[in-house]
Amino acid sequence: MLEALGGRVLRLVGAVAALTLPAAPTPAVAHQRQAAPPVTVPALTNWTPKTGSYAFDSDTRLVASGAAERKVADTLADDLRAAGHGVVRVVAGASRPGDIVIDVRPSARSTLGTEGYELSSGRRLSVTGATATGAFYGTRTLLQLLTQGDRIPAGHTTDVPRYRERGVGVCGCYIQVSLPWLENLVREMAYHKLNQLLLELKVKSDAHPEADTWGYYTKDEIRRLVALGDRYHVEIIPEINSPGHMDPWIENRPDLQLTDSDGTKQPARLDVTQQAAFDYYTSLMDEYAQVFTAKSWHMGADEYMLGSDYAKYPQMLKYAQEKYGPNATPQDAYVDFVNRVQAYAASKGKRLRIWNDGLTGANTVPVAAGTTVEHWLNVAVKPSRLIAQGYAVMNASYSLYLVRGGFHSDTEALYDQSWDPRSFEGEKLTSSAGVTGAKISLWPDNGRGETENEVAAELWPALRHIAQATWGDPHPDTTYAQFTARGTAVGHAPGWRDLTKVPVPDGTYTFRADGVSYPAEVARTADGYTTLRTAGGCLEIRGGKLTLNVPLQPGVEATWQPCDSENTLQRWELEPTADGYHLTNAITRMALTVTDDGRVVQYPPDQRTPALWHLS
Repeated sequence: MLEALGGRVLRLVGAVAALTLPAAPTPAVAHQRQAAPPVTVPALTNWTPKTGSYAFDSDTRLVASGAAERKVADTLADDLRAAGHGVVRVVAGASRPGDIVIDVRPSARSTLGTEGYELSSGRRLSVTGATATGAFYGTRTLLQLLTQGDRIPAGHTTDVPRYRERGVGVCGCYIQVSLPWLENLVREMAYHKLNQLLLELKVKSDAHPEADTWGYYTKDEIRRLVALGDRYHVEIIPEINSPGHMDPWIENRPDLQLTDSDGTKQPARLDVTQQAAFDYYTSLMDEYAQVFTAKSWHMGADEYMLGSDYAKYPQMLKYAQEKYGPNATPQDAYVDFVNRVQAYAASKGKRLRIWNDGLTGANTVPVAAGTTVEHWLNVAVKPSRLIAQGYAVMNASYSLYLVRGGFHSDTEALYDQSWDPRSFEGEKLTSSAGVTGAKISLWPDNGRGETENEVAAELWPALRHIAQATWGDPHPDTTYAQFTARGTAVGHAPGWRDLTKVPVPDGTYTFRADGVSYPAEVARTADGYTTLRTAGGCLEIRGGKLTLNVPLQPGVEATWQPCDSENTLQRWELEPTADGYHLTNAITRMALTVTDDGRVVQYPPDQRTPALWHLS
């Protein structure tokens, strides 16, 4: 799905509806505003006010009598402490005024479903869900309310999501997205009741070390992230894109690459006519199962013929006709691979997910039943037809994309249009039946176009909007400014880390590590990194093989180049350690190390120990 690989040139269709400014409020309207629900994101769709308020204080306890309740309460206690509310004890038994009561009642499922909850506040505050997940979401509302003060208006709400899939997709593919950034994302998603994170990324492979080109994640890093997602009720779904965009995996495996009629190997295309290609792909699925716990598997399946055509690969038609008869098409070979992966995933207890653009209607073989189709591109087969054919469809529209150095979703315009998950690229449905939900997607098409911190600044408004549009009323406030004020009021999730903090003040320092020493002026950048400047210029990673416009080759030297405030490869993260600092490039995510001959080069931290820099 990468524009840098020849991708998409799309424009949003539709005009932004004009806003009519409201008249001055009448006394009746002012009275309604006084009785409005407390401020949350997503907004509460119903609130029955009562007299008085709930007061949180140092004597407050969390009352949780069962195992499910205790698990929710333990997470809440940790979050209360992280949010600055002190240590709150978790107890069993009877409650008293000032307590917070966590209750899981399976009998309430008919009303609350698997994710809804009830919250009642008065002398005590209670959160009730039919499941632990529902109760957990009630505690997210509680945390948002406590962010605004220790007194919560007395009242009651029943809060149930409109869509079951509410998500974010991140392509930590080709380039690496840092683990702290992803951990922040998981916490923010949970805080706003988003429940699904799609990660297209590379896990460092033991079975296929030839594929271990940077940027990958270690298995321990993914286990840590998945454990956080499990605790915060965010399902982290892995994706290895296939049969297209496979170059991160098969660039060193020409035997598995699709060959065109001129005999040219295609490093990004897996040859689906080979049994060896299927075996290779499913072996990667098995290895990912060692670290991911999700019940879904995403195989991508998009843009297989991006910039090319099936006619250039006669073996595709030959394979399809040998298997499905003379009327088969080359696309049937592609669908056959999808269906074989679907069957393999199902045999492992996992549901398959794919992107929609390969389903052009040119195939005679249908995609296997039970496959979820994530719709991002307007092609001949519309969402309504997919739903009529029995597929679950998620809205992953291009209008919800954030592309590094490229297209950014216009969140304000979407809000003003009252966008909701029925609004697909190329079709607006009248019913939500068959629509699982929606997600925003982050892509690194120009990997150096923006830093992670710049992406985060763009992401938070879009994240809050998708949370609102998938959980409740897509337009709870008259203006977008009023909606964004909600985000300001509830703030960031407990445990969220400000990754823009620089650990040293601006100034001139001498950097020393492993026999190398140089003075440099350190200056904080607007996005929370540093530049290192000397008389010879600014420190930059330059050279070697470029991937998505980024020098991702380990061993590339850091050199002094003319300073350029727009050059993101001149931005560095100073990471404090017990005895000094590590220097990591903001874009390549590789740390600097010193070679035996005194050169300063970049390497993944699991390949070579980062240099320990002492500043004076």
